[in-house]
Amino acid sequence: MKKILIINGPNINMLGIREPGIYGQQSYAALVDYVTGVCREHGLEADCFQSNHEGAIVDRIQAAYGDADGIVINPAAYTHTSVAILDALKAVSIPAVEVHLSDVSAREDFRHISYAGMACQTTFAGYGFDGYRMAIEYLLEHCI
Repeated sequence: MKKILIINGPNINMLGIREPGIYGQQSYAALVDYVTGVCREHGLEADCFQSNHEGAIVDRIQAAYGDADGIVINPAAYTHTSVAILDALKAVSIPAVEVHLSDVSAREDFRHISYAGMACQTTFAGYGFDGYRMAIEYLLEHCI
C-alpha cells in the first residue's frame, strides 16, 4: 500500500480556535479524520504529523526517505521563513505538494513567498480542507 505523509506546521493544531474567520471552524482532529478518509478512499495509508517546531518537521521529512511515497505539506508560518524545510524536501526527493487552508496570495505581502513551495510539484491554497484532497489526488495522478 502506498503511503502519504501529511505534515502540518505551527498552529495548525489550533484549528477551530485560531482565527476561525481565516482558518475555519473545524478542529485539527477533524482535519486528520478528513485526510485519513481521503487516503482510505484511494487505497492509501495516511501518516499525519503536526509540529510547532521547525527541526521536528525537518526530522520527519528526513525520516520519510524510503518510507513515504508522497508528501502533502502545510508548513504554515514556516512557509515564508524556512530554508531548512526546503532543503529537507529537496534532500529526500519525495514528490511533495504544498497546501494552505487560506489563500496566502490574497493576504499580507510576506505570505507571498514560499520556500517550501520551491521543492513542491504544485500548491493548493484557499480551498480549506479540500486543498488536502486536491493535493492527495494530484500526487496519485502525477507522481506516484
